[in-house]
Amino acid sequence: MTTVVTSGVFPSTNPAISPVTGLGTADVRWGTSGSQSGYQFRGAAADVELDGTEFVVGTFVHRNVPTTVSPSQFDVMLTVNVMFEDGSTTDLTFSFHHNETPNTTGSSPVDDDLVDLQEFIHPQPVTIDGKQYRAVLSGFKRGGQIVRQFRSPEGGINFAEVVCMFTLDEPDVIISDLRYLGTAQGQADEYVEIFNQGGAPQDLTGWLVECKTTGYSFPFPAGTVIQPGQRYRVYTNEVHPEFGGFSFASTGQVWRDEGGIARLVAADGHVPDQYPYLDRGFNKTGMP
Repeated sequence: MTTVVTSGVFPSTNPAISPVTGLGTADVRWGTSGSQSGYQFRGAAADVELDGTEFVVGTFVHRNVPTTVSPSQFDVMLTVNVMFEDGSTTDLTFSFHHNETPNTTGSSPVDDDLVDLQEFIHPQPVTIDGKQYRAVLSGFKRGGQIVRQFRSPEGGINFAEVVCMFTLDEPDVIISDLRYLGTAQGQADEYVEIFNQGGAPQDLTGWLVECKTTGYSFPFPAGTVIQPGQRYRVYTNEVHPEFGGFSFASTGQVWRDEGGIARLVAADGHVPDQYPYLDRGFNKTGMP
């Protein structure tokens, strides 16, 4: 574990936008005077595990008012300075893709501006205590969920924590979440979530997600690759493209409300991770 203190600036946009002020600072604005939108980055202090455990590297703020900027879509570069407890520092560079959507309806979500993580892996290794790690941004944390796209309603100051991790330069795929109590009809919105907490991509060809208790199994399509910091979800009977678009396509319940075990099975048959919950499937009923 190490302790870090962060700060950040927005050095540039690509392509260059106009009008713009505040480049090179933590508070960049664009649009006409008196009606400017923009980003702010607020640093943080955190105790950091060096094993792919996520931590809050800072807070992302979008001040969003109706404005005009040219072009309407652009990348905003962010440089995060990280100071370690021994006084050493490193700069991490990432970019956000901004879509200044037309304000045509005066309502949300149609007029919401969209911010996507464009580059989420710092290209150079980071040396900590003589060992090399990859720095990965895994997303925006809002309402307990970590997502790759930040949706920012018009006319407000909208916040999200930016989540980062230091990890080794190799894949490390785990089960990060299991929603076994659905609310939609037939519990169609249940899902199991897998997460690559490593610093390299993993080909999921031949991999399975299994519900050991009920016997349901989902094979990932050939050619599916999960990138560092990326999350995929397999829903019971819904399709969510932002999480890979995977579904068991089951009209029945996949995950027992009373308990069970989710397993991630690699192509060679070994189990990289499993996720027991509640009664772990003992005293189970309703086997298909």
